[in-house]
Amino acid sequence: MVEAALDPAPTVIIPREGRIPGNKGIWVGITCVFVEFAMMFVIYFIARAHYPEAFHEGPGRLSSAAGTVITLLMVTSSYFIACSVKSIGHGRSRRAVMWLVAGLQVALLYPLVKYLEVSWNLGNGIEGDSGIFFTIYYYLTLNHLVHASWGILGMLFVLVRLVFGGYSAEEHSGMVALASYWHATDIIWLVIFPLFYVLA
Repeated sequence: MVEAALDPAPTVIIPREGRIPGNKGIWVGITCVFVEFAMMFVIYFIARAHYPEAFHEGPGRLSSAAGTVITLLMVTSSYFIACSVKSIGHGRSRRAVMWLVAGLQVALLYPLVKYLEVSWNLGNGIEGDSGIFFTIYYYLTLNHLVHASWGILGMLFVLVRLVFGGYSAEEHSGMVALASYWHATDIIWLVIFPLFYVLA
């Protein structure tokens, strides 16, 4: 009894949970997006294997300038949003708002550039039924635009919450979730860009 009383209490080690950026829900969505586009990329490479001439000539007919501008817009807006998350993490809410507004403004240029690109394509006879390359090109790039539009709506929602004090240095998982989703759309575009605008 005396020995038992003198023995120190056993040390209980509580395992730390791994930290998931943002929240689990957004990562379920990001995983679904990656799976969706992975399937479309598989279709791209199957079609490329069966119609090499079409995929060799196709990129030369597209506007590489438009593809380059969209790439710069995606990367720049992702950087601004990352700066916004970093600012709120340091308790600088006003600076976080400024960075997020900048990221939103740059992101809004993407649909505009895409509209101008599609208009230029149609003016030059490049339509969805102009060949297998252009069918897949429109399907993938317009799908990406849809997902990017969801990201832009997410920026508006997060911005409103940020302005009204919905996030703090201690709790800003919603902003991290937005940044994670936007970075995911950025990564997908960085795959789309060389496949359609560069590789000939």
